[in-house]
Amino acid sequence: MTIYSYITVTIKLLIIFVPLLLSVAYLTLAERKVLGLMQNRKGPAIVGPWGLVQPIADGVKLLTKELVIPSQANKFLYYIAPIISFTLAILAWAIVTMDQGVFLSDLDVGVLYFLAISSLSVYAILLSGWASNSRYPFLGAIRCAAQMISYEVAIGLIIISVILCVGSLNISEIVISQRSVWLIIPLFPAAIMFMVASLAETARAPFDLTEGESELVSGFNVEYSSLSFALFFLAEYSNIILMSCMMTIFFLGGWLSPLDSIQWPEVFKIFGQGDPLDPVWLSFWFFTKSSIFILFFIWSRASFPRIRYDQLMKLLWKTYLPLSLGLVILTAGILIGFNGVPPPF
Repeated sequence: MTIYSYITVTIKLLIIFVPLLLSVAYLTLAERKVLGLMQNRKGPAIVGPWGLVQPIADGVKLLTKELVIPSQANKFLYYIAPIISFTLAILAWAIVTMDQGVFLSDLDVGVLYFLAISSLSVYAILLSGWASNSRYPFLGAIRCAAQMISYEVAIGLIIISVILCVGSLNISEIVISQRSVWLIIPLFPAAIMFMVASLAETARAPFDLTEGESELVSGFNVEYSSLSFALFFLAEYSNIILMSCMMTIFFLGGWLSPLDSIQWPEVFKIFGQGDPLDPVWLSFWFFTKSSIFILFFIWSRASFPRIRYDQLMKLLWKTYLPLSLGLVILTAGILIGFNGVPPPF
């Protein structure tokens, strides 16, 4: 690689890393504001105008706290577990594209990369529970491992239905193939199952059994503080945003605008792409669609009580797995019957 290539990769990393950290910080503020609205209270409103400086104050407070290490902990694994968790959360963003041609790496097997990185994140949680050498973190880590591995099966089968319709593992091609019709229309049941499975994959309410306060205090990260806890926190909210973006890519046409059919006058085509202010326009639609699913994560936390662990497993193995497998068979059958992708309706 030349110096120019290294500089280009570094710039792309900064373009992803810095906005991602800011998005995670203000996602916490948005979550607290929305929860406050649903519970008929204001939420954070003291630090800065409308509480906009609250995430920065929380970050400073967290980083200045003392890092307390359990006396019986495996110190090497204890330190490395949050680093692995945060690193994998960042690496998963390499294939996410918010605009045509704007990505860190346009892999031909982007979907496999996404599934591989998602499956590796469970090891960081297992390491944290084991390294803490404490009862509650270990129980939380075991729960989380079983939950994430189980629902990755359903997510994988749902994505297979998308791949059958598109015929490609490339993220950009999946988006471009939805120019005529978004996949949420022919694969509506798959989209609903993907949304619910994403809640379980990210261990969010009502599937937050890994950190049930009434049972496990705080779950696998109960022995962590200061920067180590912050890395787990950043990884969790980064995965929420990632799953929302992947939902947008797989089922809502990614950056594609619902107004693509409009014939814009030539005077508006200042970028030569057909849409007015094309890069901003396409990114706007991507962020808008993703924000809808981020709101779904927050709304679920405010609306549903935590379910029991046996109900969580039963939901997957007795409901989601047969349905997702049946959907794959049905999709393949329709494609064979139509001799290819069915025409848009």
